[in-house]
Amino acid sequence: MNSLIKVSQFAGKTFAIWVLVFAAFAFFLPAQFTWIAPYISILLGVIMFGMGMTISAEDFKEVGRHPLKVLIGVLAQFMIMPALAFALAKGLRLEPEIAIGVILVGCCPGGTASNVMTFLAKGNTALSVAITSVSTLLAPILTPALIYLLASEWLEVSASAMFMSVVKIVLLPIILGLIVQMFFKEQVKKSVDVMPLISVIAIVLIVAAVVSGSKDKIVESGLLIFGVVILHNGLGYLLGYLAGKLFNMPYEDKKALAIEVGMQNSGLGAALAAAHFSPLAAVPSAIFSFWHNISGPLLATYWARKADRKG
Repeated sequence: MNSLIKVSQFAGKTFAIWVLVFAAFAFFLPAQFTWIAPYISILLGVIMFGMGMTISAEDFKEVGRHPLKVLIGVLAQFMIMPALAFALAKGLRLEPEIAIGVILVGCCPGGTASNVMTFLAKGNTALSVAITSVSTLLAPILTPALIYLLASEWLEVSASAMFMSVVKIVLLPIILGLIVQMFFKEQVKKSVDVMPLISVIAIVLIVAAVVSGSKDKIVESGLLIFGVVILHNGLGYLLGYLAGKLFNMPYEDKKALAIEVGMQNSGLGAALAAAHFSPLAAVPSAIFSFWHNISGPLLATYWARKADRKG
């Protein structure tokens, strides 16, 4: 078990490398990875099940202790990134499928990686976890509603079908994870350290499936999408931080808010794109998954070193 935990920790630390390696394999050998596409939703469900197993009552106590901070974080999450996505899609006149893909990423809740990055950045980790948990539980309603509101001018969007998808992919697995945690506490405690490995494998397979199914379109539009993703992610960090500054939050809270807003549950974006739109619409989510696992650690390292110098 100890060796498996070490492998899991190594996989978590080198996540971006594995995403890049398997994305390259999928690009040059697409036929070997296209079989994964029908299982994207199941893979994301596995990740959400793991999240359910790690959520504790303590995470939600933060909501009771600092409800205004959590509310500001959740509102920032569901306002800043969707608005940025819409502005980028309109301003850069993106073709419909790419525009939908960028908006999909923007309308997703924060990813669990943001909690780890906030911890490494010496930000308010409890606040980050609370915002992620609340935004994820609200995702079945807010994500489809925002996508319908912002993306309907490009392609037809069924908010009800998307609602059911998010319930199946996100909410039900989390609830199952919570139930398992409730009845098998000791076994769950022993297995939690292995969850990063399972999450890395699942995300890597999702990215490989998206890349293999969209090779031709990536050749045609890959650089443009990559540029949009970098802008979207970077502006998310900046505006998240400024939102914290606007409400006079402590420095640790501003760091948590910046990372929480900038890092998205891109796996959910890929799953929704694959289920409701096209492989090309899933590409921004795949690239976002790779990129925010580079930009997040870089930002966290900068803030951690800054905190050490002050200390």
